[in-house]
Amino acid sequence: MAVRQRTADANGRGTAWALRVFRSLWTTMPLRRRAHLTESLDGGPVEGAELARNLADLARIGRLPGGTRASVGAIRRLAPARGDISIIDVGAGRGDMALAFARRGWRTVAIDSHPDVLRLAHATAMDPLVEVVDADGRSLPYADDAFHISHCSLLIHHLDPPDAVGLLREMARVARHGVVINDLRRGLPSFVATGVTVALLSRCRTTRVDGLISARRAYTLAELDDLLEEAGLEVVWRSAPFMPRVATAAVRRTVA
Repeated sequence: MAVRQRTADANGRGTAWALRVFRSLWTTMPLRRRAHLTESLDGGPVEGAELARNLADLARIGRLPGGTRASVGAIRRLAPARGDISIIDVGAGRGDMALAFARRGWRTVAIDSHPDVLRLAHATAMDPLVEVVDADGRSLPYADDAFHISHCSLLIHHLDPPDAVGLLREMARVARHGVVINDLRRGLPSFVATGVTVALLSRCRTTRVDGLISARRAYTLAELDDLLEEAGLEVVWRSAPFMPRVATAAVRRTVA
């Protein structure tokens, strides 16, 4: 009995020590706070074949858990009974998400403001249910409730909080049923997983470099919830929160 008690005490001390070490590492590591870094697509010299390879990498990575399927699941949570869903996909890149939505019969307006990205989108997202539009998500050229759902993927981490809140407000304004945000979440497991993913699946240097920067610029889920609340939204559903990439469905907060 005494031996078992000493073993239990030792295990307890070991666990407490491990927790103290983890807390110490977490409070000193760069991932504890969102990094203020710039990715290549945010003004860097990425164009031509390198840009095409980067966007193709993102499409490939989007097929992993937490990507397209998670966004589809979130949209179905917000508009479960509808077959004629209309979506605005903000920061749509070359339109891979929009094409995935079109395959489900959902009409999608894919917007982006990067001229070279738009050229690739026009060449890639060729489907009768997809319209590619040059627009900025922070000032959408559409009336209130023009769509059923607003969606963005791997966009919100590019924006600092004031711009992120402005984007979320605009997305909420034009969407009758709600908003879907699909993005990375910041944290050590997510950082490691993102690093492994881009190392194995990327075909260009931009994806490998920007992938790790994105993981450091990402918001934690708690920080994202704060942004959504400031934008007048509340979370109603979320895909697996332990994954490096998470889809969040939110609706306008009801005023009591």
